[in-house]
Amino acid sequence: MSTTPEVVMMGLGYIGLPTAALIAQNKVRVHGVDINPQVVETINAGKIHIIEPELDEAVATSVKEGYLKAATTPEKANTYIIVVPTPFKDKNEPDTSFVKAATEAILPLLKEGDLYIIESTSPIGTTERMMHLIYEGRPELKGKLHIAYCPERVLPGNVMYELVNNDRVIGGVDEKSTTKATAFYAQFIKGELHKTNARTAEMCKLVENSSRDVQIAFANELSLICDKAEINVWELIALANKHPRVNILQPGCGVGGHCIAVDPYFIVADYPMESKIIGTAREINNYKSFWCAEKIKTSKLEFELKHGRKPSIALMGLAFKPNIDDLRESPAKYIAQKVLQNANDEDYYIVEPNIADHKVFKLTNYKEAAKKADILAFLVAHDEFKKLDLSDQVVVLDFCGVMS
Repeated sequence: MSTTPEVVMMGLGYIGLPTAALIAQNKVRVHGVDINPQVVETINAGKIHIIEPELDEAVATSVKEGYLKAATTPEKANTYIIVVPTPFKDKNEPDTSFVKAATEAILPLLKEGDLYIIESTSPIGTTERMMHLIYEGRPELKGKLHIAYCPERVLPGNVMYELVNNDRVIGGVDEKSTTKATAFYAQFIKGELHKTNARTAEMCKLVENSSRDVQIAFANELSLICDKAEINVWELIALANKHPRVNILQPGCGVGGHCIAVDPYFIVADYPMESKIIGTAREINNYKSFWCAEKIKTSKLEFELKHGRKPSIALMGLAFKPNIDDLRESPAKYIAQKVLQNANDEDYYIVEPNIADHKVFKLTNYKEAAKKADILAFLVAHDEFKKLDLSDQVVVLDFCGVMS
């Protein structure tokens, strides 16, 4: 078997590693690149540094068979896929410096006919800017590369299935790039491949998650109104959804994750005057987390007045959504930090059943926390929490529908 990789995957995180493993499972040699030496060492040992069903087996098999290898630097290949973070600077301005750095790292390796794809969530026009960067550094390649954008659209906890079966939107900087990128993905994906241009593909990713954010904001705003109106929001939504053309989502303690809580800002940053609904939805969902923290604080003071002692408080969940270990942009984590900042000798039990330990929080078993706590605040609707016997609880704050 040739030792020359066919694909270089720049970034081996929650999307890069599963994508690399999927390609490698199809007997295509993948050279994965990550700046973290521990990540590289873990993968080359056939293990994984993130929790995702079926990923461990895919990586172990691909490494053992020699189709997947990790390193801190790239090698020459035919296809280069950029799957690195696009975080935010101050004032919610997207930061594409990692995309630029990854592109610059492969710049000396590019040759005529190569395929360059960005999967990282990016502001509109990023693919074209990277194209100009490439051709400025390698002018002899101008017009001789295939450059495209293809956003991921998978659900954490079901990534390995959705990578194969979900439709994909693929947009090149020109028609031949779109065609080349589509042919590449067709080798691994069963879902339909939709051709467009790079700018539309970039916008499509942002719009998908902004749409979800707006819908969740409506549900979260309802929960705030219902709290004041003394109405059970869960019952209200269930009844409203009996209407054949109404489908209200479930409220929570905010919105988290690397997509829905972030992607709307890519639009708002570039089009602030035109994105009023999108921007307001972000404000509502961020406020819901603050409101939950204040609600816990108020419940704590009410307990002290009623019982003449400080309560013990359990904060149930840290992940950004149920049944995963991913804490990125998690509103539950923000609430825990906010509550602990105002701690005054109360006993706190921080619970997250999907991780073994945390650098900041001392974690407690969920059954133990529920048994000891006077105030139980559900921040994430993990399956384990729904099985708890809550008959002896003094105060239960259900921010995510565990009891609904």
